Amino acid sequence: MRWGTAAIVAAAAVGTGAAFLLLGRRVSERSLRPGSAEHYPTVVRVHDLGSGRVTVTRTPDTLRPGHYALEWAGGGHAVIGEVLGGDAQSVTRRLERADGGTLAVGIEVRVTPLVHLGDPRTALGLDFTETAVDGELGVMPAWYVPAIRGTWVILVHGPGSDRRQALPVIPLLHALRMPTLTITYRGDPDAPAPPDGLGHFGETEWRDVEAAIRFALDCGAGKVVLYGWSLGATMALQTAARSTWRDAVAGLVLDSPVLDLSASVRREAVRAGVPAPLAGLGALAAEGRSGVDLASFARIAEGRDLHMPTLVLHSPVDGVAPWAAAERLARRREDLVSLQAVPGAEHTALWNADPEAYGEALRRWMTPLL
Repeated sequence: MRWGTAAIVAAAAVGTGAAFLLLGRRVSERSLRPGSAEHYPTVVRVHDLGSGRVTVTRTPDTLRPGHYALEWAGGGHAVIGEVLGGDAQSVTRRLERADGGTLAVGIEVRVTPLVHLGDPRTALGLDFTETAVDGELGVMPAWYVPAIRGTWVILVHGPGSDRRQALPVIPLLHALRMPTLTITYRGDPDAPAPPDGLGHFGETEWRDVEAAIRFALDCGAGKVVLYGWSLGATMALQTAARSTWRDAVAGLVLDSPVLDLSASVRREAVRAGVPAPLAGLGALAAEGRSGVDLASFARIAEGRDLHMPTLVLHSPVDGVAPWAAAERLARRREDLVSLQAVPGAEHTALWNADPEAYGEALRRWMTPLL
Protein backbone atom coordinates (compact mmCIF):
# COMPACT_ATOMS: atom_id res chain seq x y z
CA MET A 1 0.00 0.00 0.00
CA ARG A 2 1.35 3.41 -0.94
CA TRP A 3 1.69 5.99 1.82
CA GLY A 4 -0.82 8.38 0.21
CA THR A 5 -3.44 5.65 -0.08
CA ALA A 6 -2.75 4.50 3.46
CA ALA A 7 -3.38 7.99 4.80
CA ILE A 8 -6.70 8.28 2.98
CA VAL A 9 -7.92 4.87 4.12
CA ALA A 10 -6.87 5.44 7.73
CA ALA A 11 -8.38 8.92 7.86
CA ALA A 12 -11.69 7.66 6.51
CA ALA A 13 -11.75 4.80 9.00
CA VAL A 14 -10.85 6.46 12.27
CA GLY A 15 -10.78 10.21 11.70
CA THR A 16 -8.03 12.44 10.43
CA GLY A 17 -6.31 13.29 13.75
CA ALA A 18 -6.21 9.76 15.06
CA ALA A 19 -5.22 8.44 11.65
CA PHE A 20 -2.19 10.68 11.44
CA LEU A 21 -1.12 9.68 14.93
CA LEU A 22 -1.35 6.04 13.91
CA LEU A 23 0.53 6.70 10.71
CA GLY A 24 3.21 8.61 12.61
CA ARG A 25 3.66 5.59 14.82
CA ARG A 26 3.90 3.36 11.75
CA VAL A 27 6.53 5.61 10.18
CA SER A 28 8.54 5.53 13.42
CA GLU A 29 8.91 1.75 13.17
CA ARG A 30 11.53 2.21 10.48
CA SER A 31 13.90 4.04 12.79
CA LEU A 32 13.09 2.17 16.00
CA ARG A 33 13.26 -1.49 15.01
CA PRO A 34 16.87 -2.69 15.16
CA GLY A 35 18.13 -3.64 11.73
CA SER A 36 15.18 -2.15 9.85
CA ALA A 37 16.88 1.01 8.54
CA GLU A 38 18.26 0.75 5.03
CA HIS A 39 20.30 3.69 3.79
CA TYR A 40 20.78 2.23 0.30
CA PRO A 41 17.40 1.16 -1.07
CA THR A 42 18.40 1.63 -4.73
CA VAL A 43 17.46 -1.35 -6.89
CA VAL A 44 18.60 -1.29 -10.53
CA ARG A 45 18.65 -3.67 -13.47
CA VAL A 46 21.68 -5.16 -15.21
CA HIS A 47 21.58 -4.07 -18.88
CA ASP A 48 24.79 -5.55 -20.23
CA LEU A 49 27.87 -7.53 -19.22
CA GLY A 50 31.32 -7.79 -20.74
CA SER A 51 34.87 -8.61 -19.80
CA GLY A 52 35.59 -6.59 -16.67
CA ARG A 53 32.51 -4.39 -17.01
CA VAL A 54 28.85 -4.24 -16.12
CA THR A 55 26.14 -1.85 -17.32
CA VAL A 56 23.29 -0.99 -14.96
CA THR A 57 20.43 1.50 -14.77
CA ARG A 58 21.57 5.10 -14.40
CA THR A 59 20.75 6.54 -10.94
CA PRO A 60 22.55 8.92 -8.56
CA ASP A 61 23.90 5.91 -6.64
CA THR A 62 25.25 4.10 -9.71
CA LEU A 63 26.97 7.30 -10.84
CA ARG A 64 28.85 7.93 -7.60
CA PRO A 65 32.65 7.68 -7.81
CA GLY A 66 34.38 4.89 -5.94
CA HIS A 67 33.85 1.23 -5.13
CA TYR A 68 30.50 -0.34 -4.30
CA ALA A 69 28.79 -3.71 -4.21
CA LEU A 70 25.92 -5.16 -6.19
CA GLU A 71 23.77 -7.67 -4.30
CA TRP A 72 21.00 -9.84 -5.69
CA ALA A 73 18.68 -12.67 -4.73
CA GLY A 74 20.27 -15.95 -3.72
CA GLY A 75 23.35 -14.46 -2.09
CA GLY A 76 24.79 -12.84 -5.19
CA HIS A 77 27.55 -10.28 -4.60
CA ALA A 78 29.89 -8.39 -6.90
CA VAL A 79 32.11 -5.33 -6.55
CA ILE A 80 32.11 -2.46 -9.06
CA GLY A 81 34.66 0.31 -9.53
CA GLU A 82 35.23 3.31 -11.74
CA VAL A 83 32.67 4.63 -14.21
CA LEU A 84 33.69 3.67 -17.75
CA GLY A 85 30.87 5.32 -19.70
CA GLY A 86 27.13 5.45 -20.13
CA ASP A 87 24.15 7.19 -21.67
CA ALA A 88 20.91 8.78 -20.53
CA GLN A 89 19.48 5.48 -19.25
CA SER A 90 22.49 3.45 -18.13
CA VAL A 91 26.01 3.59 -16.73
CA THR A 92 28.90 1.19 -17.32
CA ARG A 93 31.33 0.51 -14.49
CA ARG A 94 34.37 -1.66 -14.04
CA LEU A 95 33.47 -5.09 -12.65
CA GLU A 96 36.22 -5.73 -10.10
CA ARG A 97 35.13 -9.12 -8.83
CA ALA A 98 32.15 -11.42 -8.30
CA ASP A 99 32.09 -13.18 -4.93
CA GLY A 100 28.98 -15.30 -5.27
CA GLY A 101 25.97 -16.02 -7.44
CA THR A 102 25.70 -15.47 -11.17
CA LEU A 103 25.49 -11.93 -12.48
CA ALA A 104 23.28 -11.96 -15.56
CA VAL A 105 21.65 -9.47 -17.90
CA GLY A 106 18.13 -8.61 -16.83
CA ILE A 107 18.38 -9.35 -13.11
CA GLU A 108 17.68 -6.75 -10.45
CA VAL A 109 20.54 -5.82 -8.13
CA ARG A 110 20.82 -3.60 -5.08
CA VAL A 111 23.64 -1.07 -4.80
CA THR A 112 25.34 -1.05 -1.37
CA PRO A 113 28.67 0.03 0.17
CA LEU A 114 29.28 -3.48 1.57
CA VAL A 115 32.27 -4.47 -0.57
CA HIS A 116 33.63 -7.09 1.85
CA LEU A 117 31.83 -10.26 2.93
CA GLY A 118 32.74 -12.63 5.73
CA ASP A 119 35.09 -11.87 8.63
CA PRO A 120 38.62 -10.46 8.98
CA ARG A 121 40.16 -13.77 7.93
CA THR A 122 37.99 -14.65 4.95
CA ALA A 123 37.65 -11.06 3.70
CA LEU A 124 41.07 -9.62 4.54
CA GLY A 125 43.39 -12.53 5.31
CA LEU A 126 43.91 -11.31 8.89
CA ASP A 127 44.00 -13.64 11.88
CA PHE A 128 41.36 -12.84 14.44
CA THR A 129 39.55 -14.28 17.44
CA GLU A 130 35.79 -14.55 17.72
CA THR A 131 35.26 -13.34 21.25
CA ALA A 132 32.40 -11.86 23.28
CA VAL A 133 31.77 -8.83 25.46
CA ASP A 134 29.63 -9.21 28.58
CA GLY A 135 27.05 -6.43 28.63
CA GLU A 136 24.19 -5.63 30.95
CA LEU A 137 21.77 -7.60 28.77
CA GLY A 138 24.07 -10.54 28.05
CA VAL A 139 26.87 -11.71 25.79
CA MET A 140 27.65 -9.72 22.62
CA PRO A 141 29.89 -11.30 19.93
CA ALA A 142 32.97 -9.37 18.78
CA TRP A 143 35.96 -9.77 16.45
CA TYR A 144 39.37 -9.20 17.97
CA VAL A 145 42.30 -8.63 15.60
CA PRO A 146 45.54 -8.59 17.65
CA ALA A 147 48.43 -6.15 17.29
CA ILE A 148 51.23 -4.83 19.50
CA ARG A 149 50.11 -1.28 20.39
CA GLY A 150 48.62 -0.51 23.75
CA THR A 151 45.83 1.60 22.23
CA TRP A 152 42.91 -0.47 20.94
CA VAL A 153 40.32 0.70 18.42
CA ILE A 154 36.72 -0.25 19.20
CA LEU A 155 34.63 -0.31 16.00
CA VAL A 156 30.87 0.28 16.19
CA HIS A 157 28.69 -0.30 13.12
CA GLY A 158 25.58 1.73 12.32
CA PRO A 159 21.91 0.70 12.07
CA GLY A 160 20.92 -1.39 9.08
CA SER A 161 24.45 -2.79 8.91
CA ASP A 162 26.63 -5.20 10.91
CA ARG A 163 30.27 -5.80 11.83
CA ARG A 164 31.22 -6.07 8.16
CA GLN A 165 30.85 -2.30 7.88
CA ALA A 166 34.20 -2.00 9.70
CA LEU A 167 36.13 -4.37 7.42
CA PRO A 168 37.49 -1.71 4.99
CA VAL A 169 39.35 0.19 7.75
CA ILE A 170 40.73 -2.78 9.69
CA PRO A 171 43.76 -3.29 7.36
CA LEU A 172 44.91 0.30 7.90
CA LEU A 173 44.51 0.04 11.67
CA HIS A 174 46.34 -3.29 11.60
CA ALA A 175 49.17 -1.66 9.60
CA LEU A 176 49.40 0.93 12.40
CA ARG A 177 49.72 -2.08 14.76
CA MET A 178 46.60 -1.14 16.67
CA PRO A 179 44.46 -3.99 18.04
CA THR A 180 40.85 -3.76 16.90
CA LEU A 181 37.66 -4.93 18.60
CA THR A 182 34.66 -4.91 16.26
CA ILE A 183 31.57 -5.21 18.42
CA THR A 184 27.89 -5.98 18.28
CA TYR A 185 25.30 -4.39 20.53
CA ARG A 186 21.74 -4.90 21.71
CA GLY A 187 19.34 -5.50 18.85
CA ASP A 188 21.91 -7.13 16.56
CA PRO A 189 20.94 -10.63 15.37
CA ASP A 190 23.54 -12.41 17.56
CA ALA A 191 23.31 -10.03 20.52
CA PRO A 192 20.62 -9.70 23.20
CA ALA A 193 17.37 -8.07 22.16
CA PRO A 194 16.40 -4.81 23.89
CA PRO A 195 13.66 -5.46 26.48
CA ASP A 196 11.05 -3.44 24.56
CA GLY A 197 12.26 -4.57 21.13
CA LEU A 198 13.10 -1.00 20.14
CA GLY A 199 16.23 0.95 19.35
CA HIS A 200 16.86 4.06 21.44
CA PHE A 201 19.17 6.20 19.28
CA GLY A 202 22.13 5.38 21.52
CA GLU A 203 20.33 6.34 24.73
CA THR A 204 20.73 2.77 26.03
CA GLU A 205 23.04 1.25 23.41
CA TRP A 206 26.02 3.36 24.51
CA ARG A 207 26.29 1.13 27.58
CA ASP A 208 27.22 -1.76 25.28
CA VAL A 209 30.08 0.35 23.93
CA GLU A 210 31.09 1.06 27.52
CA ALA A 211 31.13 -2.69 28.17
CA ALA A 212 33.53 -3.05 25.23
CA ILE A 213 35.86 -0.45 26.79
CA ARG A 214 35.82 -2.42 30.04
CA PHE A 215 36.57 -5.61 28.09
CA ALA A 216 39.54 -3.97 26.32
CA LEU A 217 40.98 -2.60 29.56
CA ASP A 218 40.59 -5.97 31.27
CA CYS A 219 42.49 -7.55 28.36
CA GLY A 220 45.45 -5.18 28.73
CA ALA A 221 44.58 -2.12 26.66
CA GLY A 222 46.05 1.09 28.01
CA LYS A 223 43.74 3.40 26.03
CA VAL A 224 41.01 3.03 23.41
CA VAL A 225 39.85 4.93 20.36
CA LEU A 226 36.12 4.70 19.66
CA TYR A 227 35.28 4.52 15.95
CA GLY A 228 31.69 4.48 14.77
CA TRP A 229 29.44 4.89 11.74
CA SER A 230 26.10 6.75 11.69
CA LEU A 231 24.31 6.07 14.99
CA GLY A 232 27.30 3.92 15.92
CA ALA A 233 29.32 7.14 15.78
CA THR A 234 26.70 8.82 17.93
CA MET A 235 26.97 5.97 20.45
CA ALA A 236 30.74 6.50 20.54
CA LEU A 237 30.24 10.20 21.24
CA GLN A 238 27.71 9.42 23.98
CA THR A 239 30.01 6.84 25.56
CA ALA A 240 32.89 9.30 25.63
CA ALA A 241 30.67 11.76 27.50
CA ARG A 242 28.89 9.38 29.87
CA SER A 243 31.08 6.37 30.59
CA THR A 244 32.76 5.65 33.89
CA TRP A 245 35.82 4.77 31.77
CA ARG A 246 35.75 7.90 29.61
CA ASP A 247 39.26 8.84 30.77
CA ALA A 248 40.50 5.73 28.94
CA VAL A 249 39.20 7.11 25.62
CA ALA A 250 42.14 8.61 23.74
CA GLY A 251 40.13 9.76 20.73
CA LEU A 252 37.01 9.42 18.60
CA VAL A 253 36.54 8.75 14.90
CA LEU A 254 33.01 9.61 13.78
CA ASP A 255 31.99 8.57 10.26
CA SER A 256 28.72 10.19 9.15
CA PRO A 257 27.57 10.80 12.74
CA VAL A 258 23.89 11.42 13.45
CA LEU A 259 23.99 14.72 15.34
CA ASP A 260 20.54 16.10 14.48
CA LEU A 261 18.21 13.29 15.47
CA SER A 262 14.92 14.71 14.25
CA ALA A 263 16.31 15.72 10.86
CA SER A 264 17.90 12.30 10.31
CA VAL A 265 14.71 10.40 11.16
CA ARG A 266 12.71 12.64 8.81
CA ARG A 267 15.23 12.22 6.00
CA GLU A 268 15.26 8.45 6.37
CA ALA A 269 11.47 8.34 6.13
CA VAL A 270 11.33 10.61 3.07
CA ARG A 271 13.94 8.44 1.34
CA ALA A 272 11.65 5.47 1.95
CA GLY A 273 8.83 7.26 0.13
CA VAL A 274 7.00 8.74 3.11
CA PRO A 275 5.40 12.17 2.47
CA ALA A 276 7.20 14.95 4.32
CA PRO A 277 4.33 15.77 6.75
CA LEU A 278 4.09 12.12 7.80
CA ALA A 279 7.86 11.93 8.08
CA GLY A 280 7.70 14.77 10.61
CA LEU A 281 5.03 12.95 12.60
CA GLY A 282 7.14 9.82 12.43
CA ALA A 283 10.11 11.67 13.89
CA LEU A 284 8.01 12.94 16.79
CA ALA A 285 6.64 9.45 17.39
CA ALA A 286 10.12 7.93 17.28
CA GLU A 287 11.44 10.43 19.80
CA GLY A 288 8.54 9.80 22.15
CA ARG A 289 8.57 6.00 21.89
CA SER A 290 12.35 5.72 22.29
CA GLY A 291 12.44 7.81 25.44
CA VAL A 292 15.51 9.65 24.17
CA ASP A 293 16.52 12.65 26.26
CA LEU A 294 16.60 15.27 23.52
CA ALA A 295 18.30 17.92 25.67
CA SER A 296 21.07 15.51 26.63
CA PHE A 297 21.37 14.31 23.02
CA ALA A 298 21.74 17.90 21.80
CA ARG A 299 24.33 18.70 24.47
CA ILE A 300 26.47 15.72 23.50
CA ALA A 301 26.00 16.32 19.75
CA GLU A 302 27.25 19.87 20.18
CA GLY A 303 30.39 18.59 21.89
CA ARG A 304 29.80 20.35 25.20
CA ASP A 305 31.16 17.36 27.13
CA LEU A 306 33.90 16.49 24.64
CA HIS A 307 37.39 16.15 26.12
CA MET A 308 39.43 14.16 23.60
CA PRO A 309 40.66 14.62 19.99
CA THR A 310 37.90 13.80 17.50
CA LEU A 311 37.99 13.18 13.77
CA VAL A 312 34.67 13.72 12.00
CA LEU A 313 34.47 12.27 8.50
CA HIS A 314 31.38 13.53 6.72
CA SER A 315 29.89 14.27 3.32
CA PRO A 316 28.39 17.66 2.46
CA VAL A 317 25.69 15.80 0.50
CA ASP A 318 24.91 13.16 3.14
CA GLY A 319 21.26 12.23 2.59
CA VAL A 320 20.66 11.11 6.19
CA ALA A 321 22.82 13.08 8.62
CA PRO A 322 22.94 16.82 7.82
CA TRP A 323 26.37 18.27 7.06
CA ALA A 324 25.39 21.44 8.94
CA ALA A 325 25.31 19.54 12.24
CA ALA A 326 28.86 18.27 11.69
CA GLU A 327 30.00 21.81 10.83
CA ARG A 328 28.37 23.09 14.00
CA LEU A 329 30.20 20.51 16.14
CA ALA A 330 33.53 21.35 14.49
CA ARG A 331 32.97 25.08 14.87
CA ARG A 332 31.98 24.90 18.53
CA ARG A 333 34.82 22.54 19.47
CA GLU A 334 37.53 23.61 17.06
CA ASP A 335 40.03 22.94 19.87
CA LEU A 336 39.38 19.20 19.59
CA VAL A 337 37.43 18.43 16.42
CA SER A 338 38.91 17.94 12.95
CA LEU A 339 36.26 17.86 10.22
CA GLN A 340 37.20 16.02 7.01
CA ALA A 341 34.83 16.50 4.09
CA VAL A 342 34.37 13.70 1.56
CA PRO A 343 32.63 15.35 -1.43
CA GLY A 344 29.97 13.46 -3.34
CA ALA A 345 29.73 10.56 -0.89
CA GLU A 346 26.56 9.12 0.58
CA HIS A 347 25.87 8.36 4.24
CA THR A 348 28.48 5.92 5.69
CA ALA A 349 29.92 5.32 2.21
CA LEU A 350 32.82 7.75 2.63
CA TRP A 351 35.51 5.08 2.34
CA ASN A 352 33.80 3.75 -0.79
CA ALA A 353 33.90 7.14 -2.49
CA ASP A 354 37.66 7.59 -2.12
CA PRO A 355 39.48 4.80 -0.23
CA GLU A 356 42.92 6.36 -0.66
CA ALA A 357 41.99 9.83 0.61
CA TYR A 358 39.89 8.39 3.42
CA GLY A 359 42.72 6.12 4.53
CA GLU A 360 45.29 8.90 4.40
CA ALA A 361 43.11 11.23 6.49
CA LEU A 362 42.62 8.48 9.04
CA ARG A 363 46.32 7.57 9.14
CA ARG A 364 47.45 11.18 9.59
CA TRP A 365 44.97 11.81 12.40
CA MET A 366 45.58 8.49 14.17
CA THR A 367 49.40 8.56 14.14
CA PRO A 368 49.83 11.06 17.04
CA LEU A 369 47.70 8.79 19.26
CA LEU A 370 50.00 5.78 18.85
